Amino acid sequence: MKHFRRFALALFAAVAGGIVHAAGTAGVSAGEIVVGHISDLSGPIAMLGTPVRDGMLMRFDEANAAGGVHGRLLRLAVEDAGYDPKRGVLAARKLVQRDKAFAFIATMGTPVVMATMPVVLDAGRLHLFPFSPHQATYSPLHPLKFQNFAPYQDYMEAATRHMVERGDYRRACLLYQDDDYGLEVMRGVEAGLAKLGRPLVERTGYKRGATDLSSQIARLRAAECDLVVLATVVRETVAAMAEARRIGWKVDMLVTASGYSAQTHELGGATVEGLYGVSVLPHPYAEGANTQLAGWIARYRARFGAAPNVWSVMGYTLADMFVRTAEATGPGLTPDAFARTLERIEFTRDFFGSPAYRFSADDHLGNRHGRLAQIRDGRWELITDYLR
Repeated sequence: MKHFRRFALALFAAVAGGIVHAAGTAGVSAGEIVVGHISDLSGPIAMLGTPVRDGMLMRFDEANAAGGVHGRLLRLAVEDAGYDPKRGVLAARKLVQRDKAFAFIATMGTPVVMATMPVVLDAGRLHLFPFSPHQATYSPLHPLKFQNFAPYQDYMEAATRHMVERGDYRRACLLYQDDDYGLEVMRGVEAGLAKLGRPLVERTGYKRGATDLSSQIARLRAAECDLVVLATVVRETVAAMAEARRIGWKVDMLVTASGYSAQTHELGGATVEGLYGVSVLPHPYAEGANTQLAGWIARYRARFGAAPNVWSVMGYTLADMFVRTAEATGPGLTPDAFARTLERIEFTRDFFGSPAYRFSADDHLGNRHGRLAQIRDGRWELITDYLR
């Protein structure tokens, strides 16, 4: 009887220890992994947030149809912040406290990312691949934060320098969203011009969500700008070019990756013809697509009843990176184990044309380069290799 009691106590301790270990990893149970995603599904950049969410859902659905990750199904817990930092903080707290999200992926928009990232990291959750190429998303080095999008400062420094050298522009100017996003772009533009010994002739900002940019465009025209860099998103990019063309000003414009979207030429039509932009990866146009891409486009259309765009691809590839890293980590999934696995995986170029992403124990930024594209005949065309 005494030996049985000891055996029973030992068995209970082992089982209890397993339960404590499982319970200690938020968002991970015997049958499920919860992944948090804060997006904009109702605000000024909802046209970007919706395809990102759909791309992620598609990849997680594929993984679940194949049995999940080590027997655990993936659940994407989505919260709409409407591109509002205050709503973003509330969303982050809900995902941490109520949904017990194991990781946060692809939080949408720099203002929201800057407000929510401390909530996520303070809770000991992974902060992965936010849609905010801001230096703070990977530096200083933190064991749980990773970024795979080239930072605004780096790629806009290179893009501005390349554009000015290529076009011999003498009076470069900037239209920027008056927040962390715009300020990061401004630093990159100023750095690129400084390397060429040229000033930023004029700069003018607008408040997030603004729809009328007539006064800003008038100010830039009065400054006789010959190149206008746009720290805008899709809707504001179209508005800026439409206003310039309305008043007969045919100045060249270069937009960040935030405006590099099929929606830009779909909304702007002939107005945005000739616009330059920084490319994250090629757009998934059905015309001329390779066999694998064509099949993926068909599956996406069947799933969501709409054509995919570059944001759909980015959502899908980010979710794929999560799935592959979780699989490589093994059944003992914890934030630390996942992060250490991510530091040693290399994600090679895929049929989408994505860049290769690679992290290390000393560097949590997976890519530092962008490419230039231009809208020609109603679609984006890549015009350079990766800029350095």
